[in-house]
Amino acid sequence: MRLALSTLGTPGVPLTGSVGLARRFGLDGLELRLHPDTGVHAGLDTAERAAAARTLGGLPAFCLSGYVRVCEPGDDGPVIAALRADLRLARDLGAEFVRVFPGGTDLAAGARRLAAVATEGPKVLVETHDALPTGAAVAALLERAPHAGAIWDLLHPWRHGEEPAETLRQLGGRLACVQIKDAASATCTTPVPLGTGAVPLAAARRLLDGFEGWVSLEWERTWYPDIAPVEDILPGALDWIAGRT
Repeated sequence: MRLALSTLGTPGVPLTGSVGLARRFGLDGLELRLHPDTGVHAGLDTAERAAAARTLGGLPAFCLSGYVRVCEPGDDGPVIAALRADLRLARDLGAEFVRVFPGGTDLAAGARRLAAVATEGPKVLVETHDALPTGAAVAALLERAPHAGAIWDLLHPWRHGEEPAETLRQLGGRLACVQIKDAASATCTTPVPLGTGAVPLAAARRLLDGFEGWVSLEWERTWYPDIAPVEDILPGALDWIAGRT
């Protein structure tokens, strides 16, 4: 497993700060949230993209986490255009993956939109989130979209009643990234330090023994500004990766 930091954990911190934090803790890469407050988004011009690549300095931005919702209602055109914009940025920054949300339950629309970019690269990953929160739900979409993969956010399948073993079985070889986090309960999703909440992190770690993909610490201080800084949480993530928790 390779450990990355999601820039969700550093709201308002420029890319230089996230890179410095990753290097300080010996992380393998970054999951870059595409948003103006991180300084990385599809609206960057050519010079700004080159500057972002220089700032990364060889540190992999393995995934660009965009907010395209591939199964949302409406015309395909705007969704495909937004997804293509994120993919162009990913190519410019050397990212392996682009994250999308389901955003709805129209699996046929999601499959059409994913098929439209299937040969353009990088690979699109659908996160267990919002309208398709479980491994089973995402797997149903991926059955129609064989070129796409999956991100397993440990919180959402569990809080919707799907056990980790079942999530992993459903996603199988399509799984490229696991987002780790902890929360007090299935109904109170305020982040807490890893291992102090109710998310079955230990069970997930046992299941992922031998997993060769990416693990990303998603510490959502952007939406929960009163929680501890991510620097306090990263040691626990490193312990989780090493199997010490």
